[in-house]
Amino acid sequence: MNILLLKLLITPALILMASLASRRWGEAIGGWIVGLPLTSAPVAFFLAVEQGPEFAQQAAAGSLIGTAAQACFCVGYTRVGARLGWPMAFAAGSLAFTLGAAVLQIVTLPLLALLPVAVLALLLAARLVPLAPVARRPVVVPRWDIPARMIVATAIVVTLTTVAPILGPRLSGVLATFPVFAAVLAVFAHRLQGPPAARQVLWGLLVGLFGFIGFFFVIGLTITSLGIALAFAAATVTALAIQGASLWLIRGRNRKPGT
Repeated sequence: MNILLLKLLITPALILMASLASRRWGEAIGGWIVGLPLTSAPVAFFLAVEQGPEFAQQAAAGSLIGTAAQACFCVGYTRVGARLGWPMAFAAGSLAFTLGAAVLQIVTLPLLALLPVAVLALLLAARLVPLAPVARRPVVVPRWDIPARMIVATAIVVTLTTVAPILGPRLSGVLATFPVFAAVLAVFAHRLQGPPAARQVLWGLLVGLFGFIGFFFVIGLTITSLGIALAFAAATVTALAIQGASLWLIRGRNRKPGT
């Protein structure tokens, strides 16, 4: 099957499933779900097919950098969002993401060193993103919401895989991790339910990103030795196992949002 056609089919399907699940189970679960590499995994797969395993291996290191940068986004958004509206919060989160990614990109740590950096960044950010009760009120969701997410996701995947040879593997991996869908969920929750709802989205994202780390660490560690198919299979199993183990934490914190 044509690779472009795969991009156009797989990516919107993944986003559709994640969006419907987040509507059903709430903000923190929504953030937790989009912590999975729903856009980054297709980008990584298509990079591996089109550019080769070595390129994908370096892009995986970029994705670990991007994980730490996503932690910066969450902290920047919540700190500003507690006092100002969502536009300033989103701008602050985006700036924090950019600065965090730039610092780690300059340092150019190896894969084994990036793993503890990414894990520590998530742990620290989770402590700095406090949860609070969300005052529920009736919400009318526009019909264009999910189609817009699907279109944006597909555009990101197609664009990144198209310009990857120009950007290089690490920068492609970093940019592929920008938390587009978590940001959309957070902004939407912020507008409709207030800053505490946005914090729940981003806290759920931080917990979900441990599976993201597992996915790209396995890719970076195995893709040149096992090949594309086996490496992605092992990475997917690893991510799902970590994601499943983290679900109890999300449920427990949702029952006690102030702790």
